[in-house]
Amino acid sequence: MKALRGLPHPVLSLLLTVIWLMLVNTLSFGHLLLGAFLGWAIPLLCRDFLIEVPRVRRPLQLILFVLKVFGDILVANLAVAKLVLGPKERLNPAFVEVPMAIEDKFVLAVLTSIISLTPGTVSADLSADRRTLLLHALDAPDPGQLAAEVKRRYEAPLLEIFQCSPT
Repeated sequence: MKALRGLPHPVLSLLLTVIWLMLVNTLSFGHLLLGAFLGWAIPLLCRDFLIEVPRVRRPLQLILFVLKVFGDILVANLAVAKLVLGPKERLNPAFVEVPMAIEDKFVLAVLTSIISLTPGTVSADLSADRRTLLLHALDAPDPGQLAAEVKRRYEAPLLEIFQCSPT
């Protein structure tokens, strides 16, 4: 949906209005008016901080990807619990540099969020040119393999799902 000058994010405005009505649990005219005002004002005041979401070109693949990420989070929780409860000598913490092919700010934010949501890894830094992601892993016996896995499991599918060009 194309943004209008006075309504920079129409979908977000509608979503905020609906969320307001759900929070107050009332469909009165006054709350509808207040929700519409909040839905208009919040995106307008925050427009300089919001980034554009690229078009999803493969919605079914996005659903499958989200399910895969949830599965990875579950498996990583179990693996981290096993590592933390075991002997400390088994841990191989490391900082790993992962070269990025993603240029889009939103998709890059999604990738770094996925990495940080998966127990045992956290996005630590992004180079100034956004070409290298530094991540910390609780257990990374082979940092090169971890970097390749991040690119294969997360970066490549995100580049296919969203309409953005890789470098």
